[in-house]
Amino acid sequence: MSNFFDIARLKKGQTRLITAENVYGEKGKGGMATPTDNAQPEVLKIGQVWKKDMPSRELGQKWKVRPCIELPAGSTTTIMDVDGPATIQHIWITLDNQRFRDVILRAYWDDEENPSIEVPVGDFFGCPFKKRLNINALAINVNPTGGLNCYFPMPFRKHAKITVENRAPEAIGGFFYAISYELGDVPEELAYMHAQFRRTNPVQYGDDYVIVDGIQGRGHYVGTQMGWQQNTEGWWGEGEIKAFIDGDEEFPTYCGTGTEDYFGGAWGFMGNYSAPFLGYQDTMTLGDNPRSTNSVGNRHSMYRFHVMDPIRFDSDLKVTMQAIGWRSEGRFLPLQDDICSVAYWYQTEPHNPFPALGSRNDLEVI
Repeated sequence: MSNFFDIARLKKGQTRLITAENVYGEKGKGGMATPTDNAQPEVLKIGQVWKKDMPSRELGQKWKVRPCIELPAGSTTTIMDVDGPATIQHIWITLDNQRFRDVILRAYWDDEENPSIEVPVGDFFGCPFKKRLNINALAINVNPTGGLNCYFPMPFRKHAKITVENRAPEAIGGFFYAISYELGDVPEELAYMHAQFRRTNPVQYGDDYVIVDGIQGRGHYVGTQMGWQQNTEGWWGEGEIKAFIDGDEEFPTYCGTGTEDYFGGAWGFMGNYSAPFLGYQDTMTLGDNPRSTNSVGNRHSMYRFHVMDPIRFDSDLKVTMQAIGWRSEGRFLPLQDDICSVAYWYQTEPHNPFPALGSRNDLEVI
C-alpha cells in the first residue's frame, strides 16, 4: 500500500484494473470486447450478462464496447474474483440513485463463506436515503453526479470475491464499476476490511441504537456512517456514542458527549459540511425546495472516519449511539426515530457472521 508521503518510493507490485471491459483485470486484456452477439469467454466464466453494444457498432473493438453491465432482477453478479496476495486500492461505482438500497455490495476474503462486507451500495458510500450527496472525505468520496469512490485499502492473501445483489423487481442497466488493486505481498500485520449495515425502524423507547455488536478478534474500528430520519420536531442529537471494548459490560471505555460532537460538529450542527474525516448533511435542506432543518421527517446523513484516531480492540467490540431529544420542562426525550448505519473496521479473520440483513421491505426508504 502507498500513501502521499511515500509516493516517490519505488516498490515491487503489479497494478491491475477490473472493469466490465476486463472482468478479471488481466494483464494486456483490457478493451477486448467486440460489438457482436458473441460473449467474451471471460464474461461467461464470471457469470455476467452479455448484451450486444450498439454505440460502438461502427467503430468495433477497442472503442468502449462494454463500459457497464446489467444486473438481472433478483440476481447476484460477481464483479471481482481474483487470487492474491494483493490489496484493493480504489473502488468506483455509479448507478441510478433510486437503486441505492436495492443493490447489496458484498466482499469475501480468502474463500470465506460469510461476507466481511455486506452493505447496500448507497449506504456503503455515505448516501443512505437514495439521494446523491457530495462527500469530500478521504476514505469515501462522492462527486457529481453520483460518482461513488472508496479509498479504504482492502488487503487479501489468497482470494478476493466481490458481488452485487439486485433486489429490485426489474433488471438494473447502466451499472458501472472499476476496481483497482495491486498484486504484491501483504505484510502479516495487515488486517481485513469489514463493513456492516444495520437499520432499526423505529428505535424502541429507551433503547440505544446498536451500530455494531458481536465483533470478536483483534482489530480497530475506523468509521461510522449514519442515516437518521427524525419523527419529532426539534433537536434530536443529544445522544452519546459508546464503544464497549474488550469485555466492557454496563459502562463503556469510549463514551462521547453528543451526536453532533462525535461527528465533529457542535451546538446542533446548524449547517451542512463535508471534511476529510467528518461530515454532516440535513438532506432535506438541499436542492430547490429546502425545508427548515430539524423538522419532523427530516433525514440526516453523517460520517466519521477514524483514520487518525482508530478505536483499537484486542478481543471484542460493540458500538452504540443513544437517540435523545428534548421534551417539556427541559427534560431529555428518548427518541423513536428511523436510524440506519454502516460500521467500518479492520480485524483478523475469522469474523463472526453478521446478523441477517433483512428483506427488501426491511431496508426500504419510506
